[in-house]
Amino acid sequence: MIALILLSGLLGFLFGSFANVCVYRIPRRESIVLPASHCPACNHAITPLDNIPIFSWLMLRGRCRYCHSRISWRYPLLEALMGLSWAGLAWHFGPEPQLAMALVLLFLLWVLSFIDLETGLLPDVLTLPGIALGLLFSWWLEHGPDALIGAIAGYAILWSVNRLFLLFTGREGMGYGDFKLLAMLGAFLGWQALPFIILLSSVIGVVIGSLFLWASRRGLRAEIPFGPYLAAAGMIWLLWGDAILGWYMTTAGMQG
Repeated sequence: MIALILLSGLLGFLFGSFANVCVYRIPRRESIVLPASHCPACNHAITPLDNIPIFSWLMLRGRCRYCHSRISWRYPLLEALMGLSWAGLAWHFGPEPQLAMALVLLFLLWVLSFIDLETGLLPDVLTLPGIALGLLFSWWLEHGPDALIGAIAGYAILWSVNRLFLLFTGREGMGYGDFKLLAMLGAFLGWQALPFIILLSSVIGVVIGSLFLWASRRGLRAEIPFGPYLAAAGMIWLLWGDAILGWYMTTAGMQG
């Protein structure tokens, strides 16, 4: 078990480095394979020694070795988050089939969250394959019908909310990427997760969004990424969904 946790954490750090490539290149519609890793400021190729997750950023003090341009703090942060969260998933699930599903889902959620925070986009090139992967994993784990309903309902619910918002205000309330992200979460986690994800992400969004609007004084028309809130709620359900559902069923039974 300890070996599994350590291996998952190590792979998480490495995939965190790849996640940074995805966050930078996908919104720019660049290949995530070629060219090899290079400094975006001077285009100098990055050597393997300078591409070690977290360590290289610290060793270089957050600057390119060649042109001394600043390297964003996002690089070590995402690498650390991926490594620690993958190790946590290995500890939580153990050597079970659900672990593979959880690792893939968390990778997608971290990448999508950082892209949304930086660009306001949730690219189809991630969400649509994510829906397909969620359905495949769900059929493998024998809850395919719940996943199919979850994918359809996830998209339909936010689409309907957005149409009503557009009808009453004359403007879009959220992007279509949010619909696809919730569909992806429904595909991975099943329709049972959707009420919790929608409720918790809305609460988090209202609280953090209100603080952001107050601090920035940008008014109610400021655009605030909703994807990270959906992702955070999905991560919580991934880890404790069964406990949350059991608590709700027990509470509802006691009240009934």
